[in-house]
Amino acid sequence: MAFRRSIYKTPAQMRAMVEPGLITAAALAAARSLAAPGVTTLELDAAASAIITGRGAKSNFQMVRGYRHSICASVNEQVVHGIPGDRVLEPGDILSVDAGAEFKGWNGDSAFSIVIPDAARPEVVAERQLLSDVTQGSLWAGIAAMASAGYIADIGAAIQDYIEANAPEGGYGILRDYVGHGIGRKMHESPSVFNYRVSDPGAEVRPGLVLAIEPMVVIGDQETLIEDDDWTVSTVDGTAGAHWEHSIALHDDGIWVLTAPDGGAAGLAPFGITPQPIA
Repeated sequence: MAFRRSIYKTPAQMRAMVEPGLITAAALAAARSLAAPGVTTLELDAAASAIITGRGAKSNFQMVRGYRHSICASVNEQVVHGIPGDRVLEPGDILSVDAGAEFKGWNGDSAFSIVIPDAARPEVVAERQLLSDVTQGSLWAGIAAMASAGYIADIGAAIQDYIEANAPEGGYGILRDYVGHGIGRKMHESPSVFNYRVSDPGAEVRPGLVLAIEPMVVIGDQETLIEDDDWTVSTVDGTAGAHWEHSIALHDDGIWVLTAPDGGAAGLAPFGITPQPIA
């Protein structure tokens, strides 16, 4: 007989997800602190890996068949799933770093984007910084929506609404082929979390739901291709992309961002929401 695990976690299970979330956050902070011109993406990977293993966890990215690294590092037209290597970061690059940790059988998953300063090309930096800021803001809009949503689709609608309200004239593209997901014993679990409006309301949003919300947004058209390395997802039109992600638990007392050291307090403050620790 096949058994299907519920998408809803118990309070004890959600508490067990706090530490892998914090380890993931620390790994990303280590990578972010190194991101500068002249640094390779493989050096960022090494820094994140050292944090994950040093805290007694495993890289859940390395548990994906065929993937050997602790992070994904995507630069410019690469939106997600970029493989760390000898690529050297240059001024003006927009870099997205995604990482995850498994600790005692539970997972964390998070991502950030950063624009490398470039005094010679302020217009490029400004364009890419706005893209990152809007993508990050849409993530927090989705998290805020999760605190009061009735169904999963409400989260995607909030993300799209935020992007449309804050993007420059001409708008941004929202990736359709890559979406957020549930998280728990596995890094990728049901349900899917779309970053745009869909007609299907999806699963009920209620205490016990743990999601990885991750908008992926591009300056141009949302159409993508997979590069010859069979991993890296890049825009077809060559325009830059941004990726932000957090793992979030909804529990009886409220919401808690597992991959944010402050539980999401700073990001949720503009939405009038105060995160509550999992009792």
